[in-house]
Parts: sequence; C-alpha cells; structure tokens
Amino acid sequence: MCFYSSVFYKPHYACVSCRVSFKRHIEAGAENPCPNCARPLVCAGFDFAAPPRRDVRAWSVVAAVLGEGLRYDGRSGCGCGKEPKYRPRTRAELRARRAVAVREGVPLREALSRPDPLTPVG
Repeated sequence: MCFYSSVFYKPHYACVSCRVSFKRHIEAGAENPCPNCARPLVCAGFDFAAPPRRDVRAWSVVAAVLGEGLRYDGRSGCGCGKEPKYRPRTRAELRARRAVAVREGVPLREALSRPDPLTPVG
C-alpha cells in the first residue's frame, strides 16, 4: 500500500490579481477570500506551481488557464498515479493555442489542454 494514500493533501488556491497562492482546506461551497484584496480565491489544483510574484507574464498565463476553468491537476490523490496534465507555461505557448482555437473553431479550454497545439487530444 502506498504511504501517501492515507494523507489528505491541500489543494492550491490562487489570487491572480495579487499574484499569490495558498494551500488550504476549504469545504465545498464555501468561498474563501484573499487575505490581501478580499476577492474570492480560485482553486488551482494539487499540482500548481506558482510563478514568482514579480513575474507578471507568467501570472498572465496562469490567469488565462484558470479563467477557462482548468486546474493544474493530473496526479492521483496519493501522487503515484498518472502524470500531470499539460498546461501552457509561457505567453508564446498561450498565443499558439489561442490561434489554433480560433483557426480550428475549438473551445479555448480544449486548446489549452493540448501538449501540441496542432494535434487533437484523443
């Protein structure tokens, strides 16, 4: 049995406007405000790695991903399951996926999930 299967991990919550993230236990349906600006925190998932606060460009990519309702998840609860799902890390990757979404007429959410923007996820 996996050692980590008995531990409950806290998901990451982010405030994109303040460019901060926290790990918190939040009950379903409860709204947790940002301690800096009092806006609601967005659940970023278990595998979220927050960029440095001064990196405004990276946070703009995080804002686009979280704005589409995607999370940085992929591993099972114990961490030994599957690999994390792809999410763009740079503005160039974000631009490429936006262009493909417009050109092919697919939702931006689907285009952001593609490791290669020209290959459909299947």
